[in-house]
Amino acid sequence: MTHDLEPVLSRIADALERLAPARAPQPAFEAARLFRHDPASGAFHPAPDYPLPLAALVGVDRQKERFVENLQRFAKGLPSNHALLWGVRGAGKSSLAKAAFMDVANSAKNLRLVEVDRDHVTALPDLFDILRSRGERFLVLCDDLSFEEGAAAAKALKSALEGGVSGPPANVLFTATSNRRHLMPRGHQEDRGLIASAEDAEEEVSVSDRFGLWIGFPPMDQPTYLAAVKAYAKRYGLKADALDRRALQWAQLRGARSGRVAWQFIRDLAGELGKSLPL
Repeated sequence: MTHDLEPVLSRIADALERLAPARAPQPAFEAARLFRHDPASGAFHPAPDYPLPLAALVGVDRQKERFVENLQRFAKGLPSNHALLWGVRGAGKSSLAKAAFMDVANSAKNLRLVEVDRDHVTALPDLFDILRSRGERFLVLCDDLSFEEGAAAAKALKSALEGGVSGPPANVLFTATSNRRHLMPRGHQEDRGLIASAEDAEEEVSVSDRFGLWIGFPPMDQPTYLAAVKAYAKRYGLKADALDRRALQWAQLRGARSGRVAWQFIRDLAGELGKSLPL
């Protein structure tokens, strides 16, 4: 009788195996230094090294020094703080985080960067659990973070940073960039009522308290903007008449002065001169 059931049981086992969700691929962190995490598949997609050197970022010397110091401590296994880089758009927050990582990773061989999309903040606790058991040390970066979807994402981030009963992973340093210091959404749902909206706001604002290091990026003044343009032009061998005037005209057309606008002007100038750039 048992003999007769073996083919049936085998078919049932095969069917269950096909229905079971596929196992997430094992991370291959030796393949690169930068990765993008996809929570849907569980995969860590390798990315090329960030090409812009830290020294090329002008006008953010204080921010560079403070962030690099904190990251170096983390890479050495010393106490460090999760970092929130906040300020005006185009100030170089994301560029600084990636360029600083590359600078520190040149001497810290077990340091890796994992970038997560801001829409996947709710998956951070699971990501941290995956990284917890690894021998590498991870800078987890979320660019342009804000809680447009309300308190659920804020609760997930707080859970990840606090770590629950097991505590936060000692080998993970979380860094977020944002245009808003308190990560607040642009508006709350009015139909939820005043009390519910106030509770959501308190939940979201309290997340910023979990970042021990706040680094602000104020608007860029004209001298700093021109210094950035000249530094880029010198670094990449770009020569043009009336460089300052052209750079200011470019900023006027964009309605802003920032590191991003300076870099976009340099890209346009390089294209005009028929020269290539690293980005």
